[in-house]
Amino acid sequence: MNDFLLKEKLTHFLIEDVGAKDVTAETIFSLDEHRTAIFYAKEEGILSGVNVIQATYGIIDSSIIVNTLKCDGEKVNIGEKIAEVSGPIRHILMGERIILNLIQRMSGIATQTALAVKRLNDPNTRICDTRKTTPGLRMFEKYAVTCGGGYNHRNGLYDGVMMKDNHIVACGSITNAVRKVRNKLGPMIKIEVETETKDQVIEAVEANCDIIMFDNRTPKEIATFIELVPDYIITEASGGITLETLPTYRNLGIDYISLGFLTHSVKSLDISLMIEGGY
Repeated sequence: MNDFLLKEKLTHFLIEDVGAKDVTAETIFSLDEHRTAIFYAKEEGILSGVNVIQATYGIIDSSIIVNTLKCDGEKVNIGEKIAEVSGPIRHILMGERIILNLIQRMSGIATQTALAVKRLNDPNTRICDTRKTTPGLRMFEKYAVTCGGGYNHRNGLYDGVMMKDNHIVACGSITNAVRKVRNKLGPMIKIEVETETKDQVIEAVEANCDIIMFDNRTPKEIATFIELVPDYIITEASGGITLETLPTYRNLGIDYISLGFLTHSVKSLDISLMIEGGY
């Protein structure tokens, strides 16, 4: 994750949560009361967002010492320590919830992604995410996908052309839509076209798009459609694919499978913070 953007996001999150001050911690503890606290896993999974601990405390109080014991992408077991932090107790507690909210969700996404990669079990097809992310958290969630062994699709509307059904209908055809884009954009931005029928696949190939998506198609349909696509065009499957059905897409020759559920309906990994002595 970009350090500048990370700091900017975390600052915004802290302003939202802390406001003027942490009333509870500031009325109980003085600044010279120092303690050590431990972030640890209460559930097995894949970690993501460990650097959020250091970055958050760096904003709150640079005197807090952070010792990370695990790395992003590593498996963590129940009860295993992730990081130790030492410093003013009231500042440690001030950052607790923001840190946990982020690393729990990010680790949940990384764990879900790793499970999807394992379920597919196809080294020739990459699992990737979508734009179905939580507003404000896209940077964190897409990074978490990579920690789980997945890949990122486009980050937003600005870094890739993706022609969906509504674009094509409104424009009249795939051919018209691709031609309009080619006439206005340079070669650095790729063009992806969503297809649902054999005729649309053929039209997308003839229009010379860069990526063809098979949208909401069964493995049997994809096996037929992909024979129509030359090797220089990237292929992607998306829509209606679940963890349970992923194995049926194995060895079809698809380059990517994009899964919205990696980010939009994930269960957070259970991670906690405990003051040393209570762990």
